[in-house]
Amino acid sequence: MQQALSAQIQYATRNCIGDALARSVMRQENKEALAFADRRWTYRQLDDAVNRVANQLIEVGLLPGDRVVGYGKNSDAYLLLWLACTRTGLIHVPVNFALIKEELSYILNQSGARAIFCDDSLADNITSLQGEIKADIIGSLRSTAPSDGKLDILAVAQSDASAELPSVELNENDVVQLLYTSGTTSDPKGAMHTHRSLLSEYSSCLLHLDIQAEDKSLAGLPLYHSAQMHVFVMPGLLVGSHIHLIESPAAEHVLKLIEAEKINSFFAPPTVWIGLLRHADFDQRDIRCLKKLYYGASIMPEPIVAELAERLPNCGLYNCYGQSEIAPLATVLSPEEHKRYPASAGKPIFNVQTRIVDPATNEECQPGQQGEIVHRSPHLMVGYWDKQAETEEAFADGWFHSGDLAYQNEEGYLFIVDRIKDVVNTGGVLVASRDVEEAFYGHPAVAEVAVIGLPHEKWIEAITAVVTIKPGFEIDEAELLAHAQAHLAPFKVPKAIHFVDALPKNTAGKLLKRSLRKTFG
Repeated sequence: MQQALSAQIQYATRNCIGDALARSVMRQENKEALAFADRRWTYRQLDDAVNRVANQLIEVGLLPGDRVVGYGKNSDAYLLLWLACTRTGLIHVPVNFALIKEELSYILNQSGARAIFCDDSLADNITSLQGEIKADIIGSLRSTAPSDGKLDILAVAQSDASAELPSVELNENDVVQLLYTSGTTSDPKGAMHTHRSLLSEYSSCLLHLDIQAEDKSLAGLPLYHSAQMHVFVMPGLLVGSHIHLIESPAAEHVLKLIEAEKINSFFAPPTVWIGLLRHADFDQRDIRCLKKLYYGASIMPEPIVAELAERLPNCGLYNCYGQSEIAPLATVLSPEEHKRYPASAGKPIFNVQTRIVDPATNEECQPGQQGEIVHRSPHLMVGYWDKQAETEEAFADGWFHSGDLAYQNEEGYLFIVDRIKDVVNTGGVLVASRDVEEAFYGHPAVAEVAVIGLPHEKWIEAITAVVTIKPGFEIDEAELLAHAQAHLAPFKVPKAIHFVDALPKNTAGKLLKRSLRKTFG
């Protein structure tokens, strides 16, 4: 009797992600939750679809703890697979849809994935790896021919199969997702997130980002990326807002949708915001409905922040800083704080404790002194999947070490300097690439710039700028160097400038400096 009562109490008080969604559904079941392409889902329809998919995943033999890969572009089906995993004890593994061959094979094998669900357009990449991977269930996310015998997520979601809540024992400390890092300096690592870590982060997002039930949010960044999924889509669904999901944030399409759908909330990395500002439609579309402008994922140049504030004067700007290992939000700079410290990443949010320490000694830095950002937070991962040594290194001294270089001012505002790996060692002097990039953005002809260090026999690393020019402008290396010399200390002036038509970016909009080092090194 006591054991049965204990089980009932545990079920009644359980707080997993699927439970949080169920609470949201009960508050507004007939409200539209999600739009994608020509499909619209109310909260009740979305919840029923999640249960149908969850039951089917169990039916095909997947067991709690099995890893399930989502390999596709943004879609309602992609989101449904993730939500179904939260209700079945399965561990969701989002994979960058741009990965092929070695990188894809590595993640599939390192995670030990039992099931893979992909877009039709990516199926050949999976087929080419047969014999190299161990997954025994290969299905589709939204097949154009779901009758081919494969389990298809969208087809199940739209079927008349049972929408009963699966009977699965869950715990908030269960791992629910592996978020793989980008692998810029080593093999990608799978950050293990639990229901608890993600729900803690969702609470902080709702508190600091002014996400409201009345919001109409445009979600255009990849859902495999933690920022779009876990800072905006999931908190939005849990509070009852409307999510308009698109495959990719093409500038023309984004501006058209903001106007047509009366979107009031949009998140994008700096590269996407720059693309919107430079697009001919920016001043042609009526986007006065946009009120909340979020940016993050990489450092936003201060001149671009100023331009956004000037051209969208009725918008509140929010700077969001973090990384996958912290689910990913760690600090926020609010609209009010932008007026005082537009270059800051803000302060640690509700569930985060942050310090700046000397990377060599782990001693706390004084205000204004540069060091590594370290965190303590319930948002944090519980380790890297099957990587004990890397986990121990990341959590040295009981703090998570971010790998980011920053300083805090006397009031505790955080200023990101660079990724430690992106700091250029020129003649023994360390130069933050951001300092040089900010100077270049001050020239009216510069559209985008990336500063890297390239091996040099004299200087150790030579500061090198890779630049794209705005349409209608003409400029040469000598003119840009003169501009740099007028705004930078001599040791920070680039030794070379390369002009390109476009800078390489990943599908989440981040600049790929490693590609530039390979191209120009």
